[in-house]
Amino acid sequence: MVQPIVDKHGFELVEVEFVKEGQSWFLRVYIDKENGINIEECAMVSDELSQLLDEAEPDPIPQAYFLEVSSPGAERPLKKDADFKNAIGEYIHISLYAAVEKKKVFEGYLKDFDGQQLTIEYMVKTRKKELTVDLSKIAFARLAIKI
Repeated sequence: MVQPIVDKHGFELVEVEFVKEGQSWFLRVYIDKENGINIEECAMVSDELSQLLDEAEPDPIPQAYFLEVSSPGAERPLKKDADFKNAIGEYIHISLYAAVEKKKVFEGYLKDFDGQQLTIEYMVKTRKKELTVDLSKIAFARLAIKI
């Protein structure tokens, strides 16, 4: 339901999540475009999606929930091949399913991505190291802000 609305406006659908926080449910839609998305564009997509969801029969989400449409932010998730390709040269965070070199979390610069594996350059104290890992071994990846 979300994709046609996003496509109509030339935006990118980054992620959709439906999560429970405390007693409330949230339908979160993250959208973006080249040079960033603004609040008016988020509101426009929210209005159109809200109307579509309200009119849908049967109701795709019968319980009460809050709809949030926003930018993925500076630490946007990396999920699709295009996300990784666009992030080459950027500082990223990856979490692995299983430890490599006794670590499951790495932050560094994405050096390469071939569709199957990525190579990240990271620091261990004052030494640069590289890790090449299969995409299937990555639990979560996102852009990161270097501190």
